[in-house]
Amino acid sequence: MKILHLSTYDTAGGAARAAYRLHRSLLQLGAESEMLVQDRQGDDITVYGPQSSWRKFLGRFINPRLDTLPLKIYRNKKNTPFHIQALPTRIIRKIHSMNPDIVHLHWICDGFIRIEDFPLINRPLVWTLHDSWPFTGGCHIPIDCFRYEDTCGNCPQLGSQNEYDLSRWIWKRKQKSYKGAVITVVSPSRWLADCAAKSSLFESTTIKVIRNGIDVDWYTPIAKNVARNVMNLPPDKYLILFGANNATADFNKGFHLIPPAIAHMKSLFCQQEKVELIVFGSSRPAYYDDLGVETRFLGRLHDDISLKILYSAADVTLVPSRLENSSNVIMESMACGTPCVAFDIGGPRDLIDHEKNGYLAKPYETAELGKGLAWILSDNKRYTQCAQKARSDAEKNFDIKKSAQSHLELYTELTKL
Repeated sequence: MKILHLSTYDTAGGAARAAYRLHRSLLQLGAESEMLVQDRQGDDITVYGPQSSWRKFLGRFINPRLDTLPLKIYRNKKNTPFHIQALPTRIIRKIHSMNPDIVHLHWICDGFIRIEDFPLINRPLVWTLHDSWPFTGGCHIPIDCFRYEDTCGNCPQLGSQNEYDLSRWIWKRKQKSYKGAVITVVSPSRWLADCAAKSSLFESTTIKVIRNGIDVDWYTPIAKNVARNVMNLPPDKYLILFGANNATADFNKGFHLIPPAIAHMKSLFCQQEKVELIVFGSSRPAYYDDLGVETRFLGRLHDDISLKILYSAADVTLVPSRLENSSNVIMESMACGTPCVAFDIGGPRDLIDHEKNGYLAKPYETAELGKGLAWILSDNKRYTQCAQKARSDAEKNFDIKKSAQSHLELYTELTKL
């Protein structure tokens, strides 16, 4: 059985990293797995991407911009990701030449695959929900909008008051395309599975919950003094870690919620002067204001070695996202024995056991985030127990080998139909 993973990127962003980890783990289980991407940034010979310089340039710079060009007519559009996926591509020809038995879709936007291409693949499709785009009229993070349960239109993210706007057109294209394809949806979290089941596009589609995984044999704790020495971080401070892809620019990741959370933590934590914030995934923003504690911006980290050391160096990881699916940051941090504080929403609820291996704060109260930080940092014995539980739960629940085996069983089931 030959499996082909389709992902816009192989290494850039959390969704790509999750897809690539699954692909590599399937290979380790002895499966025949390949990956086809629009923008290949790694050197793995089992990952295929554009060959010519022009095609590489097209995939990295032109397609993403052309795909979103029609959004320019919506002057009141919010600064949130939104994709149309209407550009013609050569993807079907390439897929057929690779001749897979199963095609596994991951994050496929930025002009990689046209919506109308799905039935033309002519293979059983597995589609992992890395966000909500597969069942909406174009947005990736619906926030407080539930129009995807109907037919979209009047899209708040477009700033539209037109029932027949771009989101309705995208929704209708998806509806038509999905009817001609055999799709099984995989959600890494129960929350996103419930959202997909309520959507009008996937209401009759088989939806399975299979958690993303990480290599828990790689992401292991390193002694804090050693990790801090390697990263040139202070040995005698309480380090709060915050990070994501585009950490300070992506509104959903909650960077703007950190100052009030820190302020409340300082009112509860007696050693506030020894607290420092570490930010990765972004450089210091131009609009930077004082966050209430000394702050270091490490920029983007591109390798698992640096991430493993950084998670181990931190005392607690703060994940203040408004919406979050299956967070790589939470799983990686816990596997390194560093507890997390996040809102009690969606994916984090599946990963964090409140006041056992981390802290779940009432959405979306920054004072609760601050309370969680203080709760974790203020008692050494409790902290040690929490950190040990984070690691043991990660070993039990986040092992990529278990995730890969579950996917392999699903592929086998689908090829027998």
